[in-house]
Amino acid sequence: MKKISIVTAALLSVSAYGFAQDVNKLISKDDVTRIIKTLSADDMQGRATFTPGIEKAATFIESEYKKAGLKPMEGNTGYRQNFTMVRSTPVSLTASINGKTIAADSAFAGSTDSFKWASDKDVQIVTVGPDKNFRTEYRAVLQSGKKTLLLVDPKFKDLFSRIKSYLGAGSTNFKGKVKQPLVFVLGKFDNAASFDVNCDIKNEELPLFNVAGIIPGKTRPDEYVIFSGHYDHLGIIKPDKPGVTDSIANGADDDASGTTAVLSLAKYYKKLNNNARTLIFVAFTAEEIGEYGSQYFARQVDADKVVAMFNIEMIGKASKFGTNSAFITGFERSDFGKILQKNLEGTAFKFYPDPYPDQDLFYRSDNASLAEVGVPAHTISTDQIDIDKLYHTVGDEFSTLDVDNITSAIRAIALSSRTIVSGQDTPTRVPKKTE
Repeated sequence: MKKISIVTAALLSVSAYGFAQDVNKLISKDDVTRIIKTLSADDMQGRATFTPGIEKAATFIESEYKKAGLKPMEGNTGYRQNFTMVRSTPVSLTASINGKTIAADSAFAGSTDSFKWASDKDVQIVTVGPDKNFRTEYRAVLQSGKKTLLLVDPKFKDLFSRIKSYLGAGSTNFKGKVKQPLVFVLGKFDNAASFDVNCDIKNEELPLFNVAGIIPGKTRPDEYVIFSGHYDHLGIIKPDKPGVTDSIANGADDDASGTTAVLSLAKYYKKLNNNARTLIFVAFTAEEIGEYGSQYFARQVDADKVVAMFNIEMIGKASKFGTNSAFITGFERSDFGKILQKNLEGTAFKFYPDPYPDQDLFYRSDNASLAEVGVPAHTISTDQIDIDKLYHTVGDEFSTLDVDNITSAIRAIALSSRTIVSGQDTPTRVPKKTE
């Protein structure tokens, strides 16, 4: 038995070595560097939704798909998956609490329609005191779906300003979707015995586009494996530190790194050209403003035909587990992670369960739209989100990235996905979301 084990281990090692040699040749660090530098360059203007920057990014991604030889998805004439959404922009906002007028820079609102409040009884008042967790309270408010006046302690001024810089500029929703008004006010209030809010909203229908290409399956064309990342970011924002003049949120890690992985994997599998299942490579738009690109995509694909989704988000630096590692959100929800790790036997790379369960990352990225309907759709990341000071700032630039880490993560995804792509393995389904 011992001799058999040794031989088996040796064969596995040789096999893994052979695959590793292949992937190292087909996924080069130089090409990874070129792609991510292009996507995170200043001339992309931070790739904000509805801006010339995201148009330029989409054009670049299309050109990479074309050079690789990918085909458009069925029903599309090109690589763009076009749709429209309604952009709701605040034109004016006035607010007062207990008869005192709130300064313009201390209040902002999100809503799909204009509204007026005069101590309305159906408005919930939520106070985020200095002892509270701002993100937890904010998420709870969003999940409640109620009209809300959110009173934020000055302790959270920096976070308030960051949220105001992109949420206060407006919101985006599918046509016909109504969201209850949410008003943020910065200040100390013992209570809000009375309040008045008057908000005027302008609505306009605007175009968006995911960018998707496919490699048809050779023997199982009706079974899909998806590789995805989002190519949008925050665009031009207010500098977050005194003396900083840079206002471009380049989004190098978030998520030019993931988009680079998608493009690299598309080239890799097209060169191999031996995929049993159909491979879909998609760069999602509008993730930063509500995961709308992936929501739209999920409506266009038959979820029952999707056997797995590799969503790649922020792989620009080493994970908390060190180099040659990444974590998978929702690891325990299917055997997706176990399959990936099995395929990496004999290599130095390892996948771990999500080390940040309190962040609810499984439902905070583009995998969520398909995971909710049962697809084993998981996000792969290396971001140390609990200590990442560059997240959603102008500091998220190419110069801060570890390209070796990005390249090794992409190669690991290529190796670990091979038995799913070949049809040998099919991950178990994720329990559907019921709430």
